[in-house]
Amino acid sequence: MKTEKEKMLSGEYYLANDPQLLKERTDCKRLLHQLNVTEYVVSDKTKAILAKLIPNAPASLYIEPPFHCDYGYNITCGENVYFNVNCVVLDVMEVKLGSNVFCAPGVQIYTATHPLDAEFRRSKENAEPVTIGDDCWIGGGAIICPGVTIGNRCVVGAGSVVTKDIPDDSLAVGNPAKVIRSLKK
Repeated sequence: MKTEKEKMLSGEYYLANDPQLLKERTDCKRLLHQLNVTEYVVSDKTKAILAKLIPNAPASLYIEPPFHCDYGYNITCGENVYFNVNCVVLDVMEVKLGSNVFCAPGVQIYTATHPLDAEFRRSKENAEPVTIGDDCWIGGGAIICPGVTIGNRCVVGAGSVVTKDIPDDSLAVGNPAKVIRSLKK
């Protein structure tokens, strides 16, 4: 029989209030408190906190506090990923960012989702992974919804809500975000 964490990581419906998951989110919040309050200015201490918080990221990951996530260990990054202030990553499942991804202030990346049936939603939730390719710029206040893949070399305009996959070399804007032109040279 699968644990609730195994169900969560595989995209099945799971109980978010499972004791193991509660502990892991609490551990994450302690690290976030250190990052966002105690060591607010980016320094060697914050880099050490980030190495614990997001162990699947290289040392080149740069986050301007405050930053928020659920677990941290489900975030995977390439080189030179940058999160500006007030970014939120609900990493119930894997959030994979390529190299040279820049997230402007207030970007929100969600993997967590909930059943549409109200009664079922009271006890269960699930998730879908999010992938962002290399060399992407995500504009301020953009929201990336569960299950979305953004290709390489894309730009997502400020305030956009990305509900569907975006192909490589695209400029996508709006709510819902739509590709308005190719960025191929």
